[in-house]
Amino acid sequence: MSTVNPQPLWQPDPERIARARITSFHAWAAEHHGAPAGGGYAALHRWSVDEPETFWKAVTEWFDVRFSAPYARVLGDRSMPGAQWFPGATLNYAEHALRAAATRADEPALLHVDETHDPKPVTWAELRRQVGSLAAELRALGVRPGDRVSGYLPNVPQAVVALLATAAVGGVWTSCAPDFGARSVLDRFQQVEPVVLFTVDGYRYGGKEHDRRDVVAELRRELPTLRAVVHVPLLGTEAPEGTLDWRALTSADTEPDFEQVPFEHPLWVLYSSGTTGLPKAIVQSQGGILVEHLKQLGLHCDLGPEDRFFWYTSTGWMMWNFLVSGLLTGTTIVLYDGSPGYPDTGAQWRIAERTGATLYGTSAAYVMACRKADVHPSRDFDLSAVRCVATTGSPLPPDGFRWLHDEVRDDLWIASVSGGTDVCSCFAGAVPTLPVHVGELQAPCLGTDLQSWDPSGRPLTDEVGELVVTNPMPSMPIHFWNDPDGSRYHDSYFDTYPGVWRHGDWITLTSRGSVVIHGRSDSTLNRQGVRMGSADIYEAVERLPEIRESLVIGIEQPDGGYWMPLFVHLAPDAVLDEGLKDRIQRTIREHLSPRHVPDEIIQVPGVPHTLTGKRIEVPVKRLLQGTPLEKAVNAGSVDDLDLLTFYEDLARKRA
Repeated sequence: MSTVNPQPLWQPDPERIARARITSFHAWAAEHHGAPAGGGYAALHRWSVDEPETFWKAVTEWFDVRFSAPYARVLGDRSMPGAQWFPGATLNYAEHALRAAATRADEPALLHVDETHDPKPVTWAELRRQVGSLAAELRALGVRPGDRVSGYLPNVPQAVVALLATAAVGGVWTSCAPDFGARSVLDRFQQVEPVVLFTVDGYRYGGKEHDRRDVVAELRRELPTLRAVVHVPLLGTEAPEGTLDWRALTSADTEPDFEQVPFEHPLWVLYSSGTTGLPKAIVQSQGGILVEHLKQLGLHCDLGPEDRFFWYTSTGWMMWNFLVSGLLTGTTIVLYDGSPGYPDTGAQWRIAERTGATLYGTSAAYVMACRKADVHPSRDFDLSAVRCVATTGSPLPPDGFRWLHDEVRDDLWIASVSGGTDVCSCFAGAVPTLPVHVGELQAPCLGTDLQSWDPSGRPLTDEVGELVVTNPMPSMPIHFWNDPDGSRYHDSYFDTYPGVWRHGDWITLTSRGSVVIHGRSDSTLNRQGVRMGSADIYEAVERLPEIRESLVIGIEQPDGGYWMPLFVHLAPDAVLDEGLKDRIQRTIREHLSPRHVPDEIIQVPGVPHTLTGKRIEVPVKRLLQGTPLEKAVNAGSVDDLDLLTFYEDLARKRA
């Protein structure tokens, strides 16, 4: 809350504020578009949500978006769902992503890093040439605007080339990481019926080679719409019979031909985690992603041609798409393909050092793992280039803020950000001109009317409420795949508050304008009417060195009671004795609330996660309520299905 951390952990100095791109944008928007000249970020944000048409027009002008056909107006229809952005306009996302090749041909667009941690550059000229060659080959294969092209690829340059070539021809890109099993991939790709599949023979992770040729053979059998399969020989194997070789398709010296498509033309399909059913196939537009990502990366992340942008991610997570969009700002992007902690927990810091990363993004879980493993980034690595460390995936606990400040640099911009696959962007997070307070996201993002609402739709300040967005964002889904009447899309976000996006997170908007995220509202802990997000419990409990990870569930009982167990995965050599249980209970009682002391503390062999690393709460709750495993969870969405049998057995014993 706003009274807890009155002093900022970090404050940008006047020179940094003056240098920030958002400062230049604000002054320019005041001169050309009537934005308020003073009032700092708060005034600029207020203007951006009060005058969305003027604001988004300003964004397209500031970043010189090239419309090949002009738009009739910025926002044809403001209703949600169904807002129409820039009707009449045509453009191409890939054309903008490759613009820097004209002026910086020989500089690196991509730095590819594997587990040797040795960066290999791909220049802007080479990236543009490969995209041109592959786009021409896709057209020769009959790929037309709207056709789906899929990638079963790790975070390597070939994945970026394939995405951009697909966008160049107006195709619709979709990808999964090769650590996904065949069922998980088919749950996603079968929905969208791809005509081309790019695939590796395997990948390297944790110092080992993982052969995926059997999975690829199954994908080929089970995707009848495929017209072509392209073999990327990451492990050096020969192209299987009936496949095309990557090198042959990308060897020509061909200038890219960019299909000019409507603003609302689909760019890619992303997938929800799909823990309780088939993943939602979320479709976002070429124009919507282009302008949202220019704003987010160019203004909020303050990225430009002199920057190097590294985010630890895989092609199965929206942060990979977000990372690729760094190219829109002329930034060099760092693609790391490997384990986040190989050969040791400090691996990501070593990559940041070796690549000269200026913005390094990771998960809150990795920061906390480094803290527990006694990693000392600034002592062991030269991180002088790093201006900002950003985190997402889950809320960064206060101890994570303090650890980054103490162990990386006291003059470090720490950007905890929160958004969603659903918009492939952030609702709140990084602002280079604002202070950072421990445990808080700096502010809602420009153009995002972020509010905290109570159940009756009343806005709250300094109180926990539902995260809602009350005006449309350009990157909101244009639709879900195979949802012809839009009912699944509507029910996912708009059934609680008509015409208002409800995201499913608990948040507090503080009176100083910052944001606190408390975790998912669909796995809320509700004791005697006092609601709390699970993230608050995790932050408190996982401070204890004995606790590696935890999972808390609140279950309404048939007799009107409420059972709230806390599951703990212990660190090696730790023992869950009465002393540790007592310390866990005392920690929650003193730091959070006496009402949220768990009814039981249960040791578990591990905490299950989605394939993108988020703790699985709702399926575990369903298991504990007696739902059979096959109905409680989509098996293909879980990192370790065996872990769930523990919770299933527990439910059986309790019953």
